Amino acid sequence: MGATVSDLDAVDLALLVLRVSLGVVFLAHGYNHVFGGGKIAGTARWFESLGMRPGRLHAWTASVTELGAGALLVLGLLTPLACAGVVGTMVVAWITNHLRNGFFIFRPGEGYEYVMTLTLAAIALGGLGGGEWSIDNALDVFQPGGWWGLGIAAVAGGGGAAALLALFWRPAPR
Repeated sequence: MGATVSDLDAVDLALLVLRVSLGVVFLAHGYNHVFGGGKIAGTARWFESLGMRPGRLHAWTASVTELGAGALLVLGLLTPLACAGVVGTMVVAWITNHLRNGFFIFRPGEGYEYVMTLTLAAIALGGLGGGEWSIDNALDVFQPGGWWGLGIAAVAGGGGAAALLALFWRPAPR
């Protein structure tokens, strides 16, 4: 038995919900880093405290990546590349801040369950593609995501995070 039209609509609706919700989370993160609380200066100080040097450069890099990836996900444009941005920023956060605090987010210092979930959701979305209701579909790019989309999200995102950490992460000795 093949998929029915209503089954395909349900899949596209599910992809839209996943894509937009992940995009909104990243737009909010980027916006908060730039305009919330301590703004870029506060974000830079926090990044410096995590060992990301220079903090101001990484505050802007993370914020622009989060805003850009979030906007692209909401639009469904270049979905695997947007997912790579999510993966990259979350892997850096996972390693620099959350890993040492255990799994649960409610632990002191915040565990890694949240960043892990966002990372894996982005990898999965990269493999699935933006869906029928996306600009990717209208332009006939990255549709469906497939192995290429999954690889772009995982390898570009993870590789970018690894390169950034190797070049710029200098945590204080424990």
